[in-house]
Amino acid sequence: MTKYSLAIDIGGTFTDAVLLASDGRSFVDKTLTTHNNLIEGFFRGVDLVLSQADIQPSDVNDVVVHATTVVTNALIERKGPPVALLVTEGFRDVLYIREEHRYEMYDPQIEFAEPLIPSERTFAVAERCYADGAIGKEVDRAQIVDIIQKCRDQGIVSVAVCFLNAYRNGANEERVREIFAEEAPEIYVSLSSVISPQMREYFRASTTAINAYTIPITRPYLLSLIDELEARGFDQQPLIMLSNGGVLGAKRAGDMPVRMIESGPAAGALVACYFSRLFDIPDLISFDMGGTTAKACLVQNHEPLVAGTFEVDRRYRFKPGSGMPITVPSIDMIEIGAGGGSIASVDALGLLKIGPESSGSMPGPVCYGRGGENPCVTDADLVLGILDADRFLGGDMELDLEGAQAAFDDLGKTLGLSREAAAWGVFEVVCEQMAAATRTHATDRGIDYRGLPLLAFGGAGPVHACMVAELTESEQVIYPPLASVLSAFGTLVTPTQVDLVRSLVSQLDSVDWSRVDETLGAMVEEGGAALVDAGIPEDECQYRFGVELRYTGQQSEVRIELDGDPRETRDTAAIERLFQAEYEKQYGLKLDGMLIEVVNWLVTAYGRHPDRASAAQVAKGALPDTGSRTVHVGGTARDVPVFQRLALKHGDRIDGPAIIEERETTIFILEGWSLKLHPSGSLVADRVAARKPQVFERVA
Repeated sequence: MTKYSLAIDIGGTFTDAVLLASDGRSFVDKTLTTHNNLIEGFFRGVDLVLSQADIQPSDVNDVVVHATTVVTNALIERKGPPVALLVTEGFRDVLYIREEHRYEMYDPQIEFAEPLIPSERTFAVAERCYADGAIGKEVDRAQIVDIIQKCRDQGIVSVAVCFLNAYRNGANEERVREIFAEEAPEIYVSLSSVISPQMREYFRASTTAINAYTIPITRPYLLSLIDELEARGFDQQPLIMLSNGGVLGAKRAGDMPVRMIESGPAAGALVACYFSRLFDIPDLISFDMGGTTAKACLVQNHEPLVAGTFEVDRRYRFKPGSGMPITVPSIDMIEIGAGGGSIASVDALGLLKIGPESSGSMPGPVCYGRGGENPCVTDADLVLGILDADRFLGGDMELDLEGAQAAFDDLGKTLGLSREAAAWGVFEVVCEQMAAATRTHATDRGIDYRGLPLLAFGGAGPVHACMVAELTESEQVIYPPLASVLSAFGTLVTPTQVDLVRSLVSQLDSVDWSRVDETLGAMVEEGGAALVDAGIPEDECQYRFGVELRYTGQQSEVRIELDGDPRETRDTAAIERLFQAEYEKQYGLKLDGMLIEVVNWLVTAYGRHPDRASAAQVAKGALPDTGSRTVHVGGTARDVPVFQRLALKHGDRIDGPAIIEERETTIFILEGWSLKLHPSGSLVADRVAARKPQVFERVA
């Protein structure tokens, strides 16, 4: 019996749908994201692919996986409901004081993101847990009941609880949750000892506050999604893509929305690993450009880089420390506001600027004909001739060429350039922004990005990838099948997985293994329960172990993955060797004889990698005659051949400049590049010559 699996990825501009059959057939479509009601766009995408396959919801008998921007949107838009914070007495300003770090040392006017929870909704609780986990003062029930009444008076629907040293002992936080459950069960409660049981008070408070802020939005959304799927005849509970690159059951994911922030981008990074293994290329750059943002991720040894913390809502895009930190494991990537809908403008110095403001799906770029007035990246691609106004989304979404041209007439007049020169300027600037972000991301991690192949996907990624590759000194670009909806496909080749972290600080040479056994045992139990809840048989649950260490006295730690379960070997000498090797790899030296400190223990619970795949569609016979159209490449109008992707076959070679069209995206190959079809169905472009730079003359 044919098995069908369904994936829906809601992005900032488009909602992508992929239906995959076990025989390799795939059905894909895109629809504009409905921001006022995400579920409406979700099922619009579902209906489109089910109609293509001519099947009913009950025929989807494998999995339903969902990647969503609902958490990210809530944080960016700051439209969440009133939320309160409960802290230990004396620590009311923890979200304002932060960690007392200035991300820009010499700028006296630096700004930080405003805390999600203001001081007037922060309540001090007379309790105390000491650094060793001993409870010095228990929670007073009468005080919590009084706080509950104040919360009701202010219309608060969710609270975050972050007590001092609760990562060592969460008993006082648990007592608060019990009292809220008895007195105010309608109020959501997020505990730092559950959400982020790690040292560093501000980071733990920030993570818990973000969870409390978003749970009133995400839990009703996911519960409504579950109910609607059931009402429409789907038998499966949906799985939700998490920031760490795994999927988890919707009900459990709804309790920890802070783990869903990088949901869609993480799926793209994981599918890059899938193609890394498929092509046997250990190291590559994942380049995902959609309608609102562009994301880059470095894949090393077929795996993505993973970070223990990341930030949202940065005041300055490339400045670590300028946003709100989150201490949950996440795929390590860089994301910037440079997508098809990013708005082009002229700054106070008369320079061309792209983004980070985006037109989104409503009104969208001018060419969408939905009321947009600001020229965007997609408008530039259309004005240049790279996109065809009559073939966008296979002709289902006609673009307004005249509107885009008028918008760039105005922009060109401001810059003193022709319409086409202004459009090419937008094309070059947005590519340079993405390349600069990729270079910064790689350099900060001590990775040489030069020469690494680029995997290009997303609706706008294949349009711009060739130039981004030139700017990052890459010699090869891979355009996979289903490129425009590849993040959605990525959710279908991602294992069920949950990453857990617990702080247990001690000297490495004097580790209390009884406490380590207890801590790791609890983490394994929690991770296993999450996998079973997502449908993984208990005997198929697997576990990886890791630890974060530092030299005593240092502020930051180094993460290492252990060979097997440390509870069985208890080999601190082996752990020390792994740490010394990783430290030397990252920093170029090691400090022999220096004491080493354990900070966090890590457990990854995961199921097997799914074996779903899409069969390649390859044409037969000779390469048919193609049409062509005028494209303004670097200031020169050129007659560029246009090919249909499904008409290409093995052995065909296409030299740039050239355009390869498919229904959901367009591939643009620059001069000096040559493209061939790979047996997997991917198109691979190799750089064969350097392209000469173009210089524009200003318009008088």
